[in-house]
Amino acid sequence: MRTSLTRRDFFWVALGGIGLGGIGLGGIGLGLASHGPRTAAQEEFAALCRELTADWAQALLRLQVVDAARADDYGGILCPTRKIVHGRVGDTIYPFMHMARRTGDHRYIDASELLFRWMEGHVSQPDGSWLNEIKDSWKGTTVFTVIALCEAIRYHGDLMEPAFRRAMEDRLMKAGEFIYNTVNIDYGNINYPLSASYALSLLGTIQDVPKYRERGKLLSRQATGFFSKTDAFVFGEGTPYYQSSPKGCFSVDLGYNVEETLPSLALYGLLNKDEELLAVVTRSLQTHLEFMLPDGGWDNSWGTRNYKWTYWGSRTSDGCQPAYALLSGRDARFARAAFKNASLLKEYTHEGLLYGGPHYLSHGVPPSVHHTFCHIKALTTVLDHGLPEVRAGNAALPREGAYASRFFADIQTWLISVGGYRATVTGYDREYKAMHAGHATGGALTMLWHERTGPLLCASMTAYQLIEAGNMQADNDPFSMPLTPRIEVVTNGVAYLSCSDLAATMEMDGGPKRIRITVQGRLVNKDQQNPAVGAVPYRIEYIFSEDAVEVRFECAHPQARVILPVISPGGEAQVWQGDHRMLVRKPRASVLVNADKLVWLPPTDGRVFNFVPGLEAIPLSVSSGSVKMVISVH
Repeated sequence: MRTSLTRRDFFWVALGGIGLGGIGLGGIGLGLASHGPRTAAQEEFAALCRELTADWAQALLRLQVVDAARADDYGGILCPTRKIVHGRVGDTIYPFMHMARRTGDHRYIDASELLFRWMEGHVSQPDGSWLNEIKDSWKGTTVFTVIALCEAIRYHGDLMEPAFRRAMEDRLMKAGEFIYNTVNIDYGNINYPLSASYALSLLGTIQDVPKYRERGKLLSRQATGFFSKTDAFVFGEGTPYYQSSPKGCFSVDLGYNVEETLPSLALYGLLNKDEELLAVVTRSLQTHLEFMLPDGGWDNSWGTRNYKWTYWGSRTSDGCQPAYALLSGRDARFARAAFKNASLLKEYTHEGLLYGGPHYLSHGVPPSVHHTFCHIKALTTVLDHGLPEVRAGNAALPREGAYASRFFADIQTWLISVGGYRATVTGYDREYKAMHAGHATGGALTMLWHERTGPLLCASMTAYQLIEAGNMQADNDPFSMPLTPRIEVVTNGVAYLSCSDLAATMEMDGGPKRIRITVQGRLVNKDQQNPAVGAVPYRIEYIFSEDAVEVRFECAHPQARVILPVISPGGEAQVWQGDHRMLVRKPRASVLVNADKLVWLPPTDGRVFNFVPGLEAIPLSVSSGSVKMVISVH
């Protein structure tokens, strides 16, 4: 491919771009150097972002199809799992152009042009949109592609061949018309219209289209009506938008909020210096931060769209860093959150690709390339926009402290923090649209985490379903099962579960070092129906102390059994001490599970695995609905 720069000229422009921190268009954007000196922690975070983006970009470049004879895939980035090119892969143009500036490697510009050609040949639509996948009708993700391509022009347009840049700018105008004419506040889930506020505002700024900026402003104003009144969660991840559940809950999903919606609103606020909106976003980010585990994992064990939850975030969204890192000057904890989460992304990256969960590799599950090309955009955004000055103050994450308990009424969920244990118990009763058996409820213990072991218990979807088949991996494992601790009765092939009861009640009592939560409900199927014999009540009691977590299950049905999957990757030794006790040896501690009834294991291939959130477990079972089980870490 030809370029308007010689290779030598390009090298010097690239070096100049590094020094300026992103020269872009007329000073619209600010790079890292523009914010002045950075702290040692910021330098460490920036170095981590550079390391990850370089590692990911090299892998994505290797996966690009450069054989013109392969017409269907030529120019695309091939997913090693499904051997297809995902429709949104053109978003990678932005990080590729960023890498071109950083490295002086012209292959990234060539790769960007090939990606653009693939987009236009395979997912571009006459109305100006781009399809989410080739064999898909959903066009809402055009919002995120517009953001990515605008950022590419904003920061790195000077490196593009003029014809390529003009083609991209012309195509963005068509996409802008699609968003302007199609995306209103009621379009799709709330992440689309709220992110469209930034897409239109950014496009309207770099292309000087006042009507786009005005529509973006309107959407940003309407956004403030989608923050819950008590806790300031963003709601609208599922319909009905405006009608609450019987418990007064609206549709909230942690993953989409922290990795798409709030970052887009933060970027809108920064672009337009909208302090009123930034104050609302900051408050919401503080609420969502309550659900970050001390190791940087996101506890979305309860969210409406947790079918795409992975321990580090959400599978096809961009990442939390643009919100938390770029607003870290407003709350020192935000900088720590951005760094801790990015550190997890590094931990779960192997051979340049981000795996969809902590135990994908140990269970032999390949990664989807979708995770990598989405999350590289988030870290690229941070590197190009630059880090603000961080104010002095307590930078510890909320769950790093032992604060006893906190209740979030808007999602009917308790967080427990006693000793080294962190736990989540939820009775959240808003399901995603018409989907049943999605996130766990019923007063389930959806997360039990310890500072020396990480996750000990963790909910999955109640029934794994390909709600978005193009963005989820099929589960063909014959031993797969839900990971949520539960009481269950199976009759005539239908499962009636404690973790399905949307009407279950919860009560909490106790003090700083001993918390008790009592749950009462009934076993129901995915449609909230009783077994044929009538209502089957259950009672679960959780007692959290500094030394152990005690769980008491009570259900009188003669066919009831208790399932307690203990999170453990393959390779960790399990030692049975009689028929009632099991010890799991982890790298930094041992986990003891002690029951007052016989414990057994169903047939498995060593461990059961669930894609949500990508964990393996040892599925302990008790052939009774009434048992006391004690979990302790030594």
